[in-house]
Amino acid sequence: MSYVPSRRFRPHRSNGLALPPGHFARLMETVRRSDVLVRIGLCIAAALAMWLFTKAWAPAFPYRTGYVPPRDIIARVDFEVLDQQETAHLRKQARESAENVYTLDLGPLHQLRQELTNELLRISQADAATDVHPTDWSKFDPISVPEADPELPSRRLRALKKFFDNGMDLAKLESAISDALKPLERSGILDANEPPQKKGSQTTILIKPAGAPPDAEPHRAAVDELRLAKLRPGITTRLQDALAAQMGQGDEGKIVGEMMINWLDKNLSNIKLLTRDEVASEAEAERAASAVPPFMRHYKAGDDQLAAGGQPIDATAYALLQEEHKKWLSERHWTNRLRYSLATFGLYLAVYVLCGFYIFHRNRRLLIDLRRFAILLGAIVATVCMCWMASGDRFRAEIIPLMLFGMTAAIAYEKELALLLSASVALIIAFALQHGLAEFVILVSGIAAAILLLRRIRSRTKLIYVGAVAGAVVMATAIGVGTLEGQTYGANFAVSPSDNYINEWFGQSFYVTLVVGAAWFAFCAVVAGILMTGLLPFVERLFDVQTDISLLELGDVQHPLLQQLVRRAPGTYNHSINVASIAETAAESIGANGLLVRVGAYFHDIGKMLKPSYFVENQGPDGNRHESLQPAMSTLVIIAHVKDGADLARQHHLPQSIIDFIEQHHGTTLVEYFYRREAKRLEAFPDSGELDESTFRYPGPQPQTKEAAVLMLADVVESASRALVDPTPSRIESLVHDLAMKRLLDGQFDECGLTLSELRTIEDSLVKSLTAVYHGRVKYPEHQTA
Repeated sequence: MSYVPSRRFRPHRSNGLALPPGHFARLMETVRRSDVLVRIGLCIAAALAMWLFTKAWAPAFPYRTGYVPPRDIIARVDFEVLDQQETAHLRKQARESAENVYTLDLGPLHQLRQELTNELLRISQADAATDVHPTDWSKFDPISVPEADPELPSRRLRALKKFFDNGMDLAKLESAISDALKPLERSGILDANEPPQKKGSQTTILIKPAGAPPDAEPHRAAVDELRLAKLRPGITTRLQDALAAQMGQGDEGKIVGEMMINWLDKNLSNIKLLTRDEVASEAEAERAASAVPPFMRHYKAGDDQLAAGGQPIDATAYALLQEEHKKWLSERHWTNRLRYSLATFGLYLAVYVLCGFYIFHRNRRLLIDLRRFAILLGAIVATVCMCWMASGDRFRAEIIPLMLFGMTAAIAYEKELALLLSASVALIIAFALQHGLAEFVILVSGIAAAILLLRRIRSRTKLIYVGAVAGAVVMATAIGVGTLEGQTYGANFAVSPSDNYINEWFGQSFYVTLVVGAAWFAFCAVVAGILMTGLLPFVERLFDVQTDISLLELGDVQHPLLQQLVRRAPGTYNHSINVASIAETAAESIGANGLLVRVGAYFHDIGKMLKPSYFVENQGPDGNRHESLQPAMSTLVIIAHVKDGADLARQHHLPQSIIDFIEQHHGTTLVEYFYRREAKRLEAFPDSGELDESTFRYPGPQPQTKEAAVLMLADVVESASRALVDPTPSRIESLVHDLAMKRLLDGQFDECGLTLSELRTIEDSLVKSLTAVYHGRVKYPEHQTA
């Protein structure tokens, strides 16, 4: 943490009758300064980042699952919504009614035709009807066999012989059979006994030949037209016509034709030409389903109800309201977006002005230090962005980033500023997410509880305890606010009015859902405390602050710098330990951070280890080296220990707050001993010029905090008390008061905010501590030896 003296406004001296500049003129003069413009630019960049990330040109979706609207919500615009359930139903119907794909294999048909030809040739070659076995003749009988005719085999044999004798050869016979079975070669035949398909169309099918290319288009055929009963008359007619063309209309042709038809009737039903292609049928079903367009349900503005008043919004109504909100946003005119954006920036401006005035008057160093100012703005933007991402309806966890920011601000700054900043960020989030007053109160209650409970962090579990207590506070607040508002708050799984295990266990009770939602906020608060425990080292490094945990680690006497101080300058080390002891007590007496003062005292004189013999506490029998130096040179050596100490601290990566103690523990005080020696020396040389007091003063800066002021007093009184011949309580009290008044009148406490009452309290504490160190002792007689 770097400290820069505050700038004081010095009014221009008026020349003649010219009036001093007014308030507006002074304001414009301040705004035109480059450092102010840089900070204004950072504020504008932060506002733009929040505006872009939260899409602040349009109102956010204001509803959540479980919210109970006070009245019916009617559509504001005409819009349409995809009906998933109806679309799925229509596509299921399309899938179930899709045509099955069959593969046509003509191999069994060709084999059947060849078997018929062979049977006719074989029987025609018999010499007598009795030479043919009766079972062979029965193959040509009709399916329903009439009363046996003993002369029928003979007539059939004569008809066959005459059939072939009259010029019917094998090729013509095959041609006639092929003509009769021509329709089967295109679409095949479905057995009447084959069970119907459970899936797909029952009226038509798609047929593709076996071995056809994958991209070949199948042809469609009606199922009824492929049944044998439907195909039989056509086969009979075509076969008789083909035989008549070869044999004429004689009795022999009719007998042979009847034989062939009877044989085909018996054997056609036994062959399988069509086989269902499972893969192709499924693909066809998917294609039919995908061809069904989405079913859109239309809603009309001002007429259709989207959610019923007095009933919790469920998942279906929530999705419907979201679609309506998107459509409403898309139809908003650009002027409405501009007005909403300007209103949002107006909110940012109001927050900037409110926080800026407070920081300017109470913590101006935060504005002066550009790095710290930029980090603060970055933390605000990051918090807003994380809250936006964590605010989904399923897990409404925006309280976690807010509590992390509040605890971080409480660690980095004072509690009052942390409360103001956290409330301002919560306000921005409430407007960005369209939260109501009730949700804003819930968020602020958790943040405020965590900030107020966050005092001294001396253990790793402190932040977890803070999160737990803040969780109890926010849970009680959520229950109270929810009862007043008649609403439930929390995550979707906790407040959903249906389809969740909470309602399955306890039933759809408002108070059960309210308590569960409030418990969710409590859980989020505990999670924030756990996360803050892990983030604490990074927060300390980023904001350059030290908690008691880091101070306790830093104050370990095994620290390399302290070990070097022990070896090189043991007197200075002893002085530092004594100063740390009395300064810690004095700081705690006025409510300052005593642990910080103690650790700062350990390191405040580490610069002396570079030239230890030039400081009285480290001088031994070799004498005082300053006897051979001019007072001005001795002063340079003495003053240099401040700069050397700060450089050593930076090399060993000590925090800035400790470096501030090193630089400020002497302020701009006068090195009085050497100043007086120089003044005495110049009295003997009147012509040597005037004595320049500034060359005998420390470079400063003066103490910027109460802790630095306490260390300054403790350091000087501890050193001075060593020179007291008889350190009685009255002499110690007089010494402490004189030194304190000298520092006060010298203006060393002008920039640290130390009051006269606090200064008196510090004096009393230092007197008590030094009196305890230099208390009177009983004087024993000399030890007598025998």
